[in-house]
Amino acid sequence: MIFKVLYAVFMFGGMFFFGVGTLGLIRMPDTFSRAHSAAKCDTLGAALCMMGLVLMDGLSFKDTKFLLVIAFIWLTNPTATHLIARSIYKNTSKGVNE
Repeated sequence: MIFKVLYAVFMFGGMFFFGVGTLGLIRMPDTFSRAHSAAKCDTLGAALCMMGLVLMDGLSFKDTKFLLVIAFIWLTNPTATHLIARSIYKNTSKGVNE
């Protein structure tokens, strides 16, 4: 029973963050705000949804794959967003200085 409640909490939490991130992509004024919104919602939303999937049928050995994917997302998504935002910043500042 407790796993079903935690599953629902994690899945709805993940859907909430995906929804807020999508709304942020639509409503934010500039590229950097949009990148920030997308990075936060993807990282936390995906982690919460995958944790919900881990708890869906109880903890088992096969769930280590989900945990490894969560760790991979936590490491790569913020790094990729930072590099994309940095390249946008460098390309736009070159045009201003010239």
